[in-house]
Amino acid sequence: MSSSPGAIAAVPVVMARSSAFDRERWLTGAAVALVVLLLVVIVALPVGALVGQSFFDRAGAFVGLANFARYLDSPALVQSAFNSLWLAAISAVICTAIAYVYAYALTLSCMSAKGVLRAVALIPLLAPSLLPAISLVYLFGNQGLFKGLMGDASIYGPLGIVLGSVFWTLPHALLILTTAMATSDGRLYEAAQTLGASRWRIFRTVTLPSSRYGLIVAAMVVFVLVITDFGVPKVVGGQTGVLATDIYKQVVGQQNFQMGAVVGLVLLIPAVLSFLVERRVRSKQAAALSARATPYQPEPVASRDRALLVFCTLTACAILVMIGMAVFASLATYWPYKLTPSLKNYDFSNMDGGGWGSYFNSLRLALCAAVAGALVTFVSAYLVEKPRHFGLLRELLNLLANLPLAVPGLVLGVGYIFFFISPSNPLNGLYGGMTILVICTVAHFFSVAHLTSLAALRQLDREYELVSESMGVPFWRTLWRVHLPVALPTVLNVGGYFFVNAMTTVSAVVFLYSPQTTLAAIAVLNMDDAGDVAPAAAMASLIMLTAAIGRGVFALAGHWALKRTQAWRSR
Repeated sequence: MSSSPGAIAAVPVVMARSSAFDRERWLTGAAVALVVLLLVVIVALPVGALVGQSFFDRAGAFVGLANFARYLDSPALVQSAFNSLWLAAISAVICTAIAYVYAYALTLSCMSAKGVLRAVALIPLLAPSLLPAISLVYLFGNQGLFKGLMGDASIYGPLGIVLGSVFWTLPHALLILTTAMATSDGRLYEAAQTLGASRWRIFRTVTLPSSRYGLIVAAMVVFVLVITDFGVPKVVGGQTGVLATDIYKQVVGQQNFQMGAVVGLVLLIPAVLSFLVERRVRSKQAAALSARATPYQPEPVASRDRALLVFCTLTACAILVMIGMAVFASLATYWPYKLTPSLKNYDFSNMDGGGWGSYFNSLRLALCAAVAGALVTFVSAYLVEKPRHFGLLRELLNLLANLPLAVPGLVLGVGYIFFFISPSNPLNGLYGGMTILVICTVAHFFSVAHLTSLAALRQLDREYELVSESMGVPFWRTLWRVHLPVALPTVLNVGGYFFVNAMTTVSAVVFLYSPQTTLAAIAVLNMDDAGDVAPAAAMASLIMLTAAIGRGVFALAGHWALKRTQAWRSR
């Protein structure tokens, strides 16, 4: 039986396509392995180095659990752990309660001025946590405007920590809760109203249960943010010790790296537990979602809407007072004796703790972190979602990409010390330079950016990859012509996310800078330590302004990309 000439001619074509497919498959596998290796180096190994260092003494001898025994024998350190837990718990309860009412007003009411009130509530995202602490000093400190209202109480201690923490964590809780409430099922409200249920009963039986997941997650997020925050307790903590400041004292003040590692592990425990609880709650919530849900359209209720408007306006005014106080103090010539506005406090070159070089270092860091972070997280999300082979390796990649969610910035920063200063590490030369600050910042905020890019890529059905393979189109061409254009607005928004966080973060990089790479947020800390509180307020205000401008630029770029690359979405 003879074969036709056409069939014989098709054999080399089929073999060529098969060879090209195998080559692309192994190239994809190599890319996945490379990103896994990168995450192991920048996340897993530093955390592992921290854990390992806690079992050795200063001479490098293995001592087992002796460091932990010393920790438990130190009443001050144990008290700090207790302080961290109860202050974080109180802050989480207060912040989540305020954010819940605020989110309810924004999503489930007909309150007026929603856009303005939402924008004001999100302003603290642009400021370092040091800014509200400095504002509290000027409002209620020893020479504060409203010192008389404090009576015998002091802002330097638990009260100041709770107030400052609630201020800067409020937008984080608000974003979670508004997202949770925006997906309320309108059918449940219609059924309850048809049965004659009162508004209070509808709230208890419909609104509260449907937003339970967001409520729990918001509380967990605030709890972790507060317990791992360094800025607020450093400025207004007074004699109240917490885990975050204890790590700083052990590592920077006493050069006791081993005890710093132990405190870091203690700080890691509540963060990991909160992460596991959130994952558990999320899995249960996902199973309860209904595909037949309809959006809820709130109806105006005059008394309720007025009450919510008053509440949100008061909350927004409190936020503006905190922000405005820091800005005003930065412009005052000599607080509190000469309040004439001037730019004297912005002459950073004459201040201890940091100059204009620190600001430009932060700007460099933010731009580099924005570009590198957006690129790497998009690639990691693509390699997790789109390839059809190397399933176990891709699962490992996804696990490592989510690991930073459970690792506080302070813990990661201490881990970087142990990992990168080791003489046996070929990357030892990075320590003290700008590169390690960029790497640590990207690693610290990697998880949220990765999940965001993953959500964007999941908009596209797998049929795009199947059609490309059947036509012999290389995966990188599909990536460039299909996946990247669709995800480009998200990639730009992720870049803005990295930019803002790189400008405002303190905890992850406070152990890693050198005199040549001092950052603006670190300069705020150093100037406050040196007693230059007004210049510290000036630098914090400048950070906030820069973060706002940078976020706006990235948002405009994202809007341009949305119109340019996704015009097909509009009819």
